[in-house]
Amino acid sequence: MGQKINPLGFRLGTTQDHYSLWFAQPKNYSEGLQEDQKIRDCIKNFVQKNTKTSSGVEGIARIEIQKRIDLIQVIIYMGSPEVLIENRPRGVEDLQINVQKELNCVNRKLNIAITQIEKPYRNPKILAEFIAEQLKNRVSVRKAMIKAIELSEQAGTKGIKIQIAGRIDGSEIARIEWTREGRVPLQTIRAKIDYCSYTVRTIYGVLGIKIWIFLDEA
Repeated sequence: MGQKINPLGFRLGTTQDHYSLWFAQPKNYSEGLQEDQKIRDCIKNFVQKNTKTSSGVEGIARIEIQKRIDLIQVIIYMGSPEVLIENRPRGVEDLQINVQKELNCVNRKLNIAITQIEKPYRNPKILAEFIAEQLKNRVSVRKAMIKAIELSEQAGTKGIKIQIAGRIDGSEIARIEWTREGRVPLQTIRAKIDYCSYTVRTIYGVLGIKIWIFLDEA
């Protein structure tokens, strides 16, 4: 029986860093985790409501949180940050106010910064959003996966594996479709692998998308 592990957790401390950096006493640790989840959910909901995403490039790749005694630093990595600021001169300020209200933090200052990713299609989260958008527009699964692989190759990746599970193309029985291009060495710890698990709702039901991208080798 195969034993599987998340490729990001498998590489923590070697090629992968934590998305949250802070210290807490054991009794306050759960509160810190819940606070991080609130911040991430609030940012994602705000971006979805205030931006029009026609493709996956405008999505959020990842959110990093760094906490100090009197400061919470949040860094948002996006494919196209201008969609958050376009037609909204105070887009980042509005987002900051919104998150502060959700957290209700009085003693700590909140600072939000947005960083643009140079090659968005090297990120599995943005690629998964692109595939999800294609599936919602009734594009066949195979065509969506082939197009995503082409985009990732143009971005300079060394290998990619895509897996989609569920009622694919409206079939009665759920199945798994997958494809791979190039090398994806999951057992090599020094290999920099980026991974994403994404869920998309279609008219036939929920589909699960998993993407592994081999970026480089240390």
